[in-house]
Amino acid sequence: MPDMRLLRRAVPGLRLLVITLLVLAGAVGPGAGQTGPAASGRAVVLTLEGAVTPASADYLVRGIAEAGAEGASLVVIRMDTPGGLDTSMREIVRAILASPVPVAGWVAPGGARAASAGTYILYASHVAAMAPGTNIGAATPVQLGGGGSPFGGTEEDGGDGEDLAPGSASEAKAINDAVAYIRGLATLRGRNADWAERAVRRAESLGAMEAAEIGAIDFVAANMEALLEGADGREVEAGGRTVTLATAGLEVEERPPGLKTRLLSVLTDPNVALILMMVGIYGIIFEFINPGAIFPGVIGAISLLTGFYALSVLPVTFAGAGLMLLGVALIVAEAFTPSFGVLGIGGAVAITLGATLLVDTDMPGLALSWPVIAALGVASLAFALLVARMAVGSRRQPVTTGREQMIGSRAIVLEWREGRGAVQVHGERWQATGEEPFVAGDEAEVVGVEGLVLRIARRERGEAARGTGPAARQLE
Repeated sequence: MPDMRLLRRAVPGLRLLVITLLVLAGAVGPGAGQTGPAASGRAVVLTLEGAVTPASADYLVRGIAEAGAEGASLVVIRMDTPGGLDTSMREIVRAILASPVPVAGWVAPGGARAASAGTYILYASHVAAMAPGTNIGAATPVQLGGGGSPFGGTEEDGGDGEDLAPGSASEAKAINDAVAYIRGLATLRGRNADWAERAVRRAESLGAMEAAEIGAIDFVAANMEALLEGADGREVEAGGRTVTLATAGLEVEERPPGLKTRLLSVLTDPNVALILMMVGIYGIIFEFINPGAIFPGVIGAISLLTGFYALSVLPVTFAGAGLMLLGVALIVAEAFTPSFGVLGIGGAVAITLGATLLVDTDMPGLALSWPVIAALGVASLAFALLVARMAVGSRRQPVTTGREQMIGSRAIVLEWREGRGAVQVHGERWQATGEEPFVAGDEAEVVGVEGLVLRIARRERGEAARGTGPAARQLE
């Protein structure tokens, strides 16, 4: 009982102690105030080089998440990109906006650019910087499926301060959506929203110095040290709190794309994806033509599935895919129902046209190469002609199976009596009939098959009956 009374007296004191500790923890915790220093650590550098694709999006999203989990002070995205896919760009922007670690977008080295999708990524970054001799802009959504200027405009459109004219209602909606998106990013980061809108509507571009002067970026940084010094002391919103950057002199850790990213980059190249898909299709066709070969079927199945995965993350048109499927179907039909090249040539033409229309973008780094398309067309035509040649050759070859292959075979008479007897053909004993007298050991030729009974004749008469040999020529 005395112990219980002591415990009851200690409970209020313990409760007060726990509350005091919680209050103190909240006061010094990272989310206690509106302003707090950035986590100590290092600057993690990620590299965006080339088109913005699903592979680069996966690399950057994972890199930002890992840097946040490790408590890095800053993530630097060093970029040189002509643009890329809208879906991949938005994945990267979402990762930047949700990152608890401040992200600095840096267009570098000299001569690099952050065009199209790269402009959106730079505007979304907590800190935006450019190296001298770089440029940003030209953020108009590119017309899909066509070559040339955005949304059907000419090269001169926008050069005199006029907006690029949309060619349809859907294109106008795409432009307005892009304008609202980049203005929202500009407002969030306190950057020049008016120029951002012109970059979308007029495809305007700016150099590093001009961009810094009008507030499109924060400052110009020639190297990594200048970038960290320029970002030092700035207040940014990251992870729902205001962070004062302390980046001067941070340890810099480069994290280049890993094996997975490099593999995805190769696989999601439209040219590689198309080649893999066609290798897979032809491998499976060869397996069906020669059952049991195994190797073509295994390689074909792996290549086909890999090609389908790559095409699934690319903007593929239904028209291009449909033409390619039609072409494959025609080549398969040529292989199994030979038309002496008609179906095969039509299939090669359909595959070539389908490859031309397959990927729905003219973005550099994501467009199909004309040499690859030409090589694919030549390979498809060669395959079709090969199948046609095999079909013609098979018609000229003698029959090797069934009843017909017995005609013309050599027969050795085993016994004979009154126009009937037994003969040996291909090592087997057969019943036979004939109009000529034979004795055991004579050679004859099979000239007909009636059920399970062979009809034989002398060798010369057999050639005449089949329309060959000197006897036949004398009868003509």
